[in-house]
Amino acid sequence: MNWRDAVHYTTLGSPVGELLLTADATGALTSLSVPGQKGGRTLRPEWRYEPGLFRAAEQQLAAYFAGELDEFRLELRTDGTAFRERVWAALDSVPYGTTTTYGAIGARIGASRAAVRAIGGAIGANPLLIVRPCHRVIGADGSLTGYAGGLDRKMRLLSLEGVGRQA
Repeated sequence: MNWRDAVHYTTLGSPVGELLLTADATGALTSLSVPGQKGGRTLRPEWRYEPGLFRAAEQQLAAYFAGELDEFRLELRTDGTAFRERVWAALDSVPYGTTTTYGAIGARIGASRAAVRAIGGAIGANPLLIVRPCHRVIGADGSLTGYAGGLDRKMRLLSLEGVGRQA
């Protein structure tokens, strides 16, 4: 495997645990995982430690956790089905400090009401926790529903953004 094909990674400390970030050779962020994340990435021996590729992500994440950044401006590269990519793009448009519902995400992408379960699956498979704000999606009744990083982390992220439980 050559340098351009390798998965590049770094780890960063954060208020929600150690973050594992991966990128392609151009520096486009391909994943952000937390310990114990359902479906999250785990460090592989063939990956290349390249912290220099992640300087912008590191700076923006630090500013986000300090309450000084409300929109990430990073190059992202994900590899999902066309449906998942539409759902993930809809997540990108949910503003800082607000919440939305699975049904609203479905309406935003033109999916039928029956697609809510598939929308939930796509959101749960989001490879870019925090940066792509799946933590801002709640149940139609205002309840905090599943989060691949755990509900405690979801509550912490929403609290950081100034969102109360009742959202």
